[in-house]
Amino acid sequence: MNFTYYGHSCFSVEVKGTKLLFDPFITPNELANKVIDVDTIAADYILVSHGHADHIADCVRIAGRTGAKVICSWEIYEWLGKQGVSNAHPMNTGGKWNFGDFTVKVVVAQHSSGLPDGTYGGNPFGFIIYTAEGNFYYSGDTALTLDMQLIPGWAELSFAVLPIGDNFTMDVADAVQCARMVKCQQVIGVHYDTFGFIKIDHEKAKKAFADTSCTLHLLNIGETIKL
Repeated sequence: MNFTYYGHSCFSVEVKGTKLLFDPFITPNELANKVIDVDTIAADYILVSHGHADHIADCVRIAGRTGAKVICSWEIYEWLGKQGVSNAHPMNTGGKWNFGDFTVKVVVAQHSSGLPDGTYGGNPFGFIIYTAEGNFYYSGDTALTLDMQLIPGWAELSFAVLPIGDNFTMDVADAVQCARMVKCQQVIGVHYDTFGFIKIDHEKAKKAFADTSCTLHLLNIGETIKL
């Protein structure tokens, strides 16, 4: 699987030529908008973990241009419809759906979810993505929660995508504990450095994971790696 990082918690994973884009937030992100042209990002599906602006800001724009199907909560599904996005698939915590080249299971995230206009965004999501090339977990914005211990019973993971910036989500220490719970040694860090509240020490973060025999990948914006 090819993994491309677009900054903050926005990334894409290519599975058998199908492009899954997660939590699109590029144009308002000063670290990303001079590096990434939002109108060139390819997407067949857009997965939205929750309604906060730093996860959904470019969803309508990209969905309108690409025709990508948006996978999200029921409440975001309804909100998107009012924005003119009709190609969407609503889900909720605990649900699973086969989209052909991949299957999505929605898992618990401990966070909040309000949409940019102040309306309720439904439950925040984490996602397990099952593919023939391997499975991965994106926790979405979340605190460390004991529900993460359930994940190895549902999937053997090739990698996990976890927030590490603290203040709004898990910090590095909690993300290390999450990696233990989900039994995954390859972690991609997200939700860090974008704002003053979530700046981290990169070397300390990598060492904290390395001390538990895990690898933390901190990608440059626009960088692609194969996992």
